[in-house]
Amino acid sequence: MSESRTDVRTVRGLVALVTGAGSGMGEATAQVFAADGAHVAVTDVTLDRAQPVADALTARGLSAHAWALDVSDPESIRRVIAEVVERFGGLDSVVNNAGISAFSPIDSADYDAVWDRAVSVLLTAHQRIIRAALPHLRRSRAPRIVNIASTEALGATSRDSPYSAAKAGVTGLTRALAVELGPEGITVNCVCPGPIMTGMTQNIPEADKQTFARRRTAMRRYGRPEEVAHVTLSLCLPASSYITGVTIPVDGGLMARNA
Repeated sequence: MSESRTDVRTVRGLVALVTGAGSGMGEATAQVFAADGAHVAVTDVTLDRAQPVADALTARGLSAHAWALDVSDPESIRRVIAEVVERFGGLDSVVNNAGISAFSPIDSADYDAVWDRAVSVLLTAHQRIIRAALPHLRRSRAPRIVNIASTEALGATSRDSPYSAAKAGVTGLTRALAVELGPEGITVNCVCPGPIMTGMTQNIPEADKQTFARRRTAMRRYGRPEEVAHVTLSLCLPASSYITGVTIPVDGGLMARNA
């Protein structure tokens, strides 16, 4: 079991792996962790997505390095995690953030293909990354796993059953692994972003975003990627040693509002 450090409210000196860190919430997460003093493994599906983020961080004197990581490829996962540990000397936090959009009507001809891709990237990849990271997390004094799901795991939008089902699977995986790994002091939590200003929402007309936010959220606005990133950081603090198995909506009150 890892030793609790309930007085430490910084990730300074710890090593964090962030998937899908080339843009959006992943990029914001890499920035927030690095600014707090962590060594950040910036990963994305191609190096040309991850490298600019790492370069921007190192230009500020922060600790970061970029890797190309295809989360649907088990060999890529094993290789990158081994290289992260070799470069930084360990691994303390895993943030499973990489995602894709996966919308398809149930009777669509390509539904099976969309479903398989959604489950592979949004759910199966999480457990593969956790399994590859686990031997290293077990050597950490503050081992943390944060899985990024979505409020689509808690509710649903028409024609998004592949995405919604995969994200709901992430919440179940989180609870199960929290119970399994809790005796070792490894915390496993889930963050469910709601309407956030990211690449997945950039093509939605601004007027439609404003209408949706006014009608559906308590805050009456879309969230910013860094607002999600700060919640993720909080769950990875050494002091957050007794929070595990929870699913936290970061949604501006979307799930709380009836009308």
